[in-house]
Amino acid sequence: MSANLWFPRSDLLCTVLYWSTSGCSWSDTSDLQTNSNVSLLWKRNTLLVEQKQKLQGFFCLNLIVVQEEKTWEEALEHCRENHDDLTSLLSETENRLARREIQNSTVTQRVWVGLRFLGDTWRWVNGDPLKFQAWNQTGDPDQQSPVQKRCGALSKQGEWENQDCQEKLNFICV
Repeated sequence: MSANLWFPRSDLLCTVLYWSTSGCSWSDTSDLQTNSNVSLLWKRNTLLVEQKQKLQGFFCLNLIVVQEEKTWEEALEHCRENHDDLTSLLSETENRLARREIQNSTVTQRVWVGLRFLGDTWRWVNGDPLKFQAWNQTGDPDQQSPVQKRCGALSKQGEWENQDCQEKLNFICV
């Protein structure tokens, strides 16, 4: 069976050539057309496969709050070695979800996210553009062209703050 799979955090459309069903329980796929768009859903220990005429978007974000205090570079290294990356908060929804994760926990007052000032602009470490923004309203003059505070953190209030990259904070991986 082959299927087109879309990964929501990239623009890649991939084709899966072979699926091994060894040790897996599948729903009946005999009526699926070759190279069709399908949705996959895990339910009651069975992978359900359904053909779709229209692709639907979905939202999936697995945030991992790490309660170890590290510099921004150490946090980035930890996330890339043990997970995927420092989180990028690309929308208000993602920002709210991250805030909710840290708001009632015992993490530091702010946590590192994958935001860094490089060249002459703030950028996400995964390469995504900085379309949505949630900077704090303190008017820190160092935010526009930081000399020392060149790394981004998320406060428990859900605001972004530029911090000294050598400060040791908890952090969020994806």
